[in-house]
Amino acid sequence: MDLPPPAAPWHTLLAPLPADAVPRRGPVAPAAITGAPEGAAIAGWEQLTLELSAGTAGLRAVLVVLDQAGQPIAASDRVLYRIDHGAAGDGRTEYRHATIGGRFETDGTFRGTRWHTVSSESAAGEELENRSTPSTPTAADVTALEAIVADILRRAPPPARL
Repeated sequence: MDLPPPAAPWHTLLAPLPADAVPRRGPVAPAAITGAPEGAAIAGWEQLTLELSAGTAGLRAVLVVLDQAGQPIAASDRVLYRIDHGAAGDGRTEYRHATIGGRFETDGTFRGTRWHTVSSESAAGEELENRSTPSTPTAADVTALEAIVADILRRAPPPARL
C-alpha cells in the first residue's frame, strides 16, 4: 500500500530538508555510560537529530551518528503518518511508518534496510493490522540519504568545547 501524498515537501522519506531546519547536537549516550569500560568504544561519538512535525498528520525524524573524528558512521530517516478515518470512515486510525537506516562502511558503501510498516486500530483501540516489509535500499535511496547527511553536517551547530 502506497503512502498518501505528502502535506509538505519534507513530509516524504528522503526529501530535501526545509531551509530553516537546524539539527540538535548531543552525545550518543550519557557520560555515565561512555565513562564506563563497556561504553569507552562510543566515548566522543555524537548524534545530530532533526525532528519535523505536521501535528497529528505526521512526523519526520532524521538522525546522523558521528564518530570521535566527526565523520558520519550511521544515519536514518523516518516518516510517520497518522491517518484518522473518523466518523466519515470506518472509525479506525491508521499509522504508516517508512524508514531507511544503516551504517556507512569504511569502504564507502552503505549497509542498511528500508522498512514500510502499516498498522491500524479500531476506534476502541483494538489492533486490526500490523504489517512490516523490509527491502534493500536502492542506489538512489543511498544517494538521497548521503545528500541529507551532507546537508545536516553543513547546518549542525559546532561541537561543544570542553
